Amino acid sequence: MTAPRSVIGSAAALAAVLGDPAEAVRHDAALDAAEGFPAEVCARLDGVGFPALYVPTEWGGALDDHERLLRLWRIVARRDVSALVAHGKTYLGAASVWIAGSAVQSASTAAAVLSGGQVAWALSEPEHGADLLNGSVTAAEQDGGYRLDGVKWPINNATRAGHLVVLARTGSAADPRGHSLFLVDKKSLPAGSYRLLPKVATHGIRGVDISGIEFTGAPVPTDALIGPAGTGVETVLRALQLTRTMCGALSLGAGEHALRLVARFTATRIIQRRPLIDRPVPASVLARCAALLGAAEAATFVATRSIHSLTREMSVTSAVVKALVPTLIDAVIGDLAELLGARSFLTEAYEHGAFQKVRRDHQIAAVFDGSTPVNRAALIQQFPRLTRDFVAGAFDAAGVAQAARVGERPGPLDRGALVLLSRQGCSVVQSLPALAEEIGSQDAPIGLAEHADALCVVVRHLHGLMAEVRPAARPSIAAYELASAYELCYAGAACLHLWKSRERHHRDEPLWRDGLWVRAALRALLARLAVIVRTVPPSAAPGDELIDGRLAGVVAEAAVSGAVVTAFGAAMPQPSQWTGDCYER
Repeated sequence: MTAPRSVIGSAAALAAVLGDPAEAVRHDAALDAAEGFPAEVCARLDGVGFPALYVPTEWGGALDDHERLLRLWRIVARRDVSALVAHGKTYLGAASVWIAGSAVQSASTAAAVLSGGQVAWALSEPEHGADLLNGSVTAAEQDGGYRLDGVKWPINNATRAGHLVVLARTGSAADPRGHSLFLVDKKSLPAGSYRLLPKVATHGIRGVDISGIEFTGAPVPTDALIGPAGTGVETVLRALQLTRTMCGALSLGAGEHALRLVARFTATRIIQRRPLIDRPVPASVLARCAALLGAAEAATFVATRSIHSLTREMSVTSAVVKALVPTLIDAVIGDLAELLGARSFLTEAYEHGAFQKVRRDHQIAAVFDGSTPVNRAALIQQFPRLTRDFVAGAFDAAGVAQAARVGERPGPLDRGALVLLSRQGCSVVQSLPALAEEIGSQDAPIGLAEHADALCVVVRHLHGLMAEVRPAARPSIAAYELASAYELCYAGAACLHLWKSRERHHRDEPLWRDGLWVRAALRALLARLAVIVRTVPPSAAPGDELIDGRLAGVVAEAAVSGAVVTAFGAAMPQPSQWTGDCYER
């Protein structure tokens, strides 16, 4: 039976489906302690047609807007990262089919997903991890198809999923054209041709089905091949440009959950007749964490909309965001832990141990779909193009403008435009000098032009250093540091683009008034950049001395009242309808 497509009318409706937050915390804590699969939440999502979000509209689903998917995923992660990891894996698993699958494969996969079936992505192997070119699982040709042999492990939902997209070697080891993708229906495999490997114990996401599968002469027909033989790695790399970007939802939900917990604690914890929030250090820490979460949000939203408007640049954008966002949120959660003290790792003392759970659960975000070093290595390989196009001042102005129009329906996605290397660099960063000049010529909030100019100085210096990096199979540690700095510059540019695009709509809201969130985010990013690229720390811009107190106060007030505590959680339009005009005006 096809899942309904019109039940979830808004973000508030989805939050209602997920249940009372207080009860959810207790329930999720008990489930985590028992290492139980989040079956109840997944069933609720299935019941309101959530799987339709994983299927493109051309195949009968509701996926035509990745920003909408990001927002709804974030709401799930805001409640429980484990639930999103468990349920959202089908989007990741099926992405290769939408990119390279045949019409028959796409239709059958869509029908399976819409009826609640799960799809796992079988890439990793015990001896090779994420080294796609050296996989040991083989697919040998035989009469009428192929024979699969070998082990895929660890795989999310390997046991629970009915279908797997399997990367297997069909040619020579280490040959870029030596691997192919197969769409495998476990029900079609004869008994004894495969066995499921047991769930492994994990530090975080304890209940999620992290298991594996071993193939022993498993026959698959020729029509199980996704795309031409030998194109498996290329298809995976193109699919990763979508999935790596969308993984940002895990981090945004986790970061917001952690920030809310600690903001409420600092506002209500009384020591020596004063709440913690009234003291300079707690207020400063809370403000810095809120600022970095805002920067991570800006980068993720712009990158997600870039899937539609800057599709040919996604090889850069996805690597940047996948390395940057989990790293920033890990730092945010670590800093917030200092304010909670012992409560940050106790399992029952404060909010049923919700903080220590979200901290453990989020640690996997940096590993999913390529680790931080893997993504930075991919970015380093594109340094020559990035530096040339930055110096030339080349960028796609229309694409950047669309990427910054958060809350508006994006244009259609051309999956054929996903390419392995960007031929136009990264427009979001390359447009920064022109944007900073424009902000400087306008009546911008006090201090914003100074922060924008300071970011431009760092960006120009950084590209000079990047130009000195020679292509190498094994980049230097210095090159990895430059990649991390580029990520921060992308976040800063995204902040400015979003502020320019949306400020007139939200200037009277607390986090937007006087450019509060964007000034705080730029200040925090510039401080981190000064350490990495070893520039002189930027001098304080006018009004900076007021940022900590104002930002900490706004976030704490929202946390205590139960409101959303971030700039893009409440201030931006929320998804309204599955069909028709998809955003509330």
